[in-house]
Amino acid sequence: MADFLLVHGSCHGAWCWRDMIPALEARGHTARAIDLPGHGADATPYADVTLEGYAQAILDAIDTPVMLVGHSMAGFPISLAAEMAPEKIDRLIYLCAYAAQDGRSLIEMRAEAPYQPMAEAALKTGDGLAFSVDLAKAPALFYNDCPAETVNYALPRLCLQAIKPQATPIRLGTAYASVKRSYIRCDDDRTIPPEYQRVMTRGWPEADVHAMPTGHSPFFADPDGLADLLTRIAKG
Repeated sequence: MADFLLVHGSCHGAWCWRDMIPALEARGHTARAIDLPGHGADATPYADVTLEGYAQAILDAIDTPVMLVGHSMAGFPISLAAEMAPEKIDRLIYLCAYAAQDGRSLIEMRAEAPYQPMAEAALKTGDGLAFSVDLAKAPALFYNDCPAETVNYALPRLCLQAIKPQATPIRLGTAYASVKRSYIRCDDDRTIPPEYQRVMTRGWPEADVHAMPTGHSPFFADPDGLADLLTRIAKG
């Protein structure tokens, strides 16, 4: 069985994998999640949060090679982690995530999408270095198909998101290219348009691109279905 390391997206933390860890363990895997700098229990000030710091936090959490799952914006730090230490990663798995491209920032890629669901929900801090999500809009944006209990669990845990990591162009080369990768598209995603998820995986081998009928948070909407899919991916 596989060892999964789960990495959250913008404004989230390790807490969002609450239902996924037991679902993966029930299928014989080991699974754990981390808080990136400035998220969850990690108290790093948002002004000090960087893309490289995100990637280093991921690598610091790995002793033996893992199946590295990145949700949403975590597509960028998991990609950089693969560039920095490819030997630590058995496979990158992008879960409705930004499939990072060399020389580009997440903000640049987000602007390429055919529409911008986050535009009206993101509330910048006064210093312009971070943003939060309007809690009135977050349920429709992140959790449109999730049980009410999980929405009530998630909303008070959402945190500020540092902008610097998302504005930093990533550098990817042969080390990153040497790591196997898979993509899970979410076809009812209200945060990253599914149309753009298709664009990001254009040219990928068909066997490495999968789809779920959920919104942006399949770990809450369908943890068992996601665990089954991750199991199939892990088996190759």
